[in-house]
Amino acid sequence: MAEACASFDYAFGAIPCGDGLVRFRVWAPGIERRDVVLEIEGQQPVPMDYEGGGYYRLTLPCRVGAKYRYRMGGGRAVPDPASRLQDGDVHDASVVCETRAYPWKNTDWRGRPWTQAVLYEIHCGLAGGFEGVEARLQGLAQLGVTALELMPIADFPGPRNWGYDGVLPYAPDCRYGTPDQLRHLVDAAHGLGMMVFLDVVYNHFGPDGNYLPSYAADFFRADIQTPWGPAIDFQQEAVQAFFSENALYWLSEFRFDGLRLDAVHAIADQSWPAKMARFVRSHIPQQRHIHLVLENHNNAASLLTQGFDAQWNDDGHHVLHYILTGETQGYYSDYSQQPTDKLARFLAEGFVYQGVRDGVADGVRGEPSAGLAPTQFVCFLQNHDQVGNRAWGERLVSLCKGDLTALHAAVALQLLMPHIPMLFMGEEYGAATPFHYFTSHEDEALARAVREGRRKEFAAQHAFETNEGQAGIPDPNDIQAWEASIVAAEPHDLEARQWRDYYRRLLGLRRGHVTPYLEGSRSLGVAVLAPLCVHARWRLSHAGELSIYCNLSQAACVSSGAQAWPDDFALFASKSGGYEALRQRKLLPACTVAVLRPSAHYGQEAS
Repeated sequence: MAEACASFDYAFGAIPCGDGLVRFRVWAPGIERRDVVLEIEGQQPVPMDYEGGGYYRLTLPCRVGAKYRYRMGGGRAVPDPASRLQDGDVHDASVVCETRAYPWKNTDWRGRPWTQAVLYEIHCGLAGGFEGVEARLQGLAQLGVTALELMPIADFPGPRNWGYDGVLPYAPDCRYGTPDQLRHLVDAAHGLGMMVFLDVVYNHFGPDGNYLPSYAADFFRADIQTPWGPAIDFQQEAVQAFFSENALYWLSEFRFDGLRLDAVHAIADQSWPAKMARFVRSHIPQQRHIHLVLENHNNAASLLTQGFDAQWNDDGHHVLHYILTGETQGYYSDYSQQPTDKLARFLAEGFVYQGVRDGVADGVRGEPSAGLAPTQFVCFLQNHDQVGNRAWGERLVSLCKGDLTALHAAVALQLLMPHIPMLFMGEEYGAATPFHYFTSHEDEALARAVREGRRKEFAAQHAFETNEGQAGIPDPNDIQAWEASIVAAEPHDLEARQWRDYYRRLLGLRRGHVTPYLEGSRSLGVAVLAPLCVHARWRLSHAGELSIYCNLSQAACVSSGAQAWPDDFALFASKSGGYEALRQRKLLPACTVAVLRPSAHYGQEAS
């Protein structure tokens, strides 16, 4: 029946094959008696055929919408690990789905080049599900967002979760909406010229609802432990196929334009991501723009030459966060040392850590990145991790303690430099709403372990040295942590409008003067003018130069390196009088000035 199935014959799950038939296939190498039974609601249980290599298969008449489970070796009946939809939660029955019946409207959509990306990270649950996210699309498009990035939607236990506790990677969580509502969201975004990315988790499963160890222990490695338990064994061909096909599934069946791979450094077999990228790209029509983005603490620059478009640049975030807030706890401590040099290296070369010792991680990490294009780095001032992994989930507008001029300057730097910018939901209107870590585990022992682990995580920090301080940390399983994190779609108070206008203006300038010339752009280096004051230069494809002067200190910088030329095009100044001061070889405090400069001035920087 493989020939009659979908254009790609997925190795896992329940696949309608036409003529009322459905093919069921599951990998269960731990069932030694070869006793796997398919149980479809309303029908007699049917033993599955053993194919060899741990695979079981059965093709039989079955309606779309039927509920089913697998009973493994006479034990408990479990959901399909490749379920496309659950009848409720992760412990419930799986549902047979028709994945290709949705009537797509924007059939001519082929995506957008990566250089045009302006990412916007959003949590579907906090936005009101797939329909709630769709309701925000028009406003985001008007803002200048060109790529929506959904935090993980793979089915997780309970009604509330960040999404990183998912256990059924193929099934959109039904609390966000149906699979077709997700397709409608993607279709509507495409109609507005907006790409849609999905955050996927291939480095671990959540702690509740993962039945694989009971019948497919070979899915995991006993010799390598991760913070989430035994490492996934990517040495197994079946495991590689399970996740590679999952990536293809989201890109093909839902027409996502790209994927963001979570915590690739936690994947034990570091050769697999490149294999997955090759697999996906070999099965997607070449006329489509498909983008693959990494989160990778290892700063493995070599992966960005093996099928991946870009990496989230935590280094850039950390140094900017330290400069803006002065915080030195945790990993910020390393970035508090020589921050100006680190800022310059981030702007010039992408990664700060390129094979040097990381004092917090106590090891050498990173690979040389100076040869990569600036667009291979995703630059953000906030994201779900960097806000939500704080004890109280504060955003930068709260941490900057009322003086937001340096934050304005950092935003201007982020949105106008060639690195690909990413915003975090609510950032565009200066939301002070916290973003907490939240869960909804029904198992009280698990909920307690998460709560105590959270408090232990922050116990070493000065603010939490007392039991009272630790007790004040929000309980992730308390619904109040969720409710306090909900951000409005678009508030209308004056301050919110001013922030939104600021972002809209900057993104408009980026769209008109920077984005069209990013293909082939490269760094021309960064000069340090004074503490926390730098001059960064990039060559753009039209043979001109984008020159950004950024002073994140609270002192004016008077330097011969701060210089305006008569034929400069003054693109933007984050503070009134910023460009006029530059003409006097002065940078105002907490100010970013961006100019477009003819190529005739290459190499004419004053000493």
